[in-house]
Amino acid sequence: MFLDRLTFRKKRFGYYILGCFIILVFNQIGTIPLLLANTENITPETTVTDIIKSIRSLNLRFFLLLIPSLFMVPAIWLVVVKLHELSFKTIVTKRKKIDYNRIIFSFLLWGVVITTFVIIGYFISPENYEFNFKLKEFLILSVIAILLIPVQTTVEELIFRGYLMQGFGGLFNSRLLALLFTSIIFGLLHLTNPEVGALGYLIMVQYLAYGFILGIMTLMDEGLELAIGFHAANNLFIVLLLTSSWTVFETESILRDISDPALTSLNFIIPLIIYPILLYVFARKYSWKDWYGKLVSRIN
Repeated sequence: MFLDRLTFRKKRFGYYILGCFIILVFNQIGTIPLLLANTENITPETTVTDIIKSIRSLNLRFFLLLIPSLFMVPAIWLVVVKLHELSFKTIVTKRKKIDYNRIIFSFLLWGVVITTFVIIGYFISPENYEFNFKLKEFLILSVIAILLIPVQTTVEELIFRGYLMQGFGGLFNSRLLALLFTSIIFGLLHLTNPEVGALGYLIMVQYLAYGFILGIMTLMDEGLELAIGFHAANNLFIVLLLTSSWTVFETESILRDISDPALTSLNFIIPLIIYPILLYVFARKYSWKDWYGKLVSRIN
């Protein structure tokens, strides 16, 4: 099983704390271009959000928000290969080699689902949307998104479902606790997203469920491939198709949501109905078995 390799036991959990600190430092270095993008009218009360909003070009803002992910790639390699003295593939998959077909299938499946929901939403309530398509800006957005979104989402999967999942697994000798801790931490990190301020804390149900489904995919499928494809599709299709003034990524997308921020039934249908259906599809396609053993049992 994915957490049975126990390579994380080569080093104590303290090394994972140090590893996270190293990754965080590289991430902070990656935010420097964003912080320097607009140095006018900066006061002690100025927040990072204020600086982000002050960047008028949405494509430039989007690009700068993704730069930290580029810095975290070498940080993760440094931590895994040099600090823990492990193969980088250790935190990716139990298979002999990374299964790119799994990444592609998950990406396309979730991409189709997202596109379908956006189209349905548009035709049901067209008054809530504004056609935002501008060819030049959209092409620039597409290049940035296609090149950098997969980096950003893969970095998050390597950290949470790869590195930290194994770290907590080694600390607690428990798959369930590894799943719980990584999913909850992942969800709570979204507390600072502007969506939470606009929609309220109940939206955290969706973020927490998102973390859990990615964790379940990883443990049941013995690797990160499905989670990597799913996460990339989620962010990429959203930034290209739909935006609003109160989302973390406000982009030059095709459509703009101009309705007042409010939770809808879709915010609960996705985690409570769509996610379980998706897990069923993956389970059937990849013949998942022994759910209890892979998700709940102690680590040997």
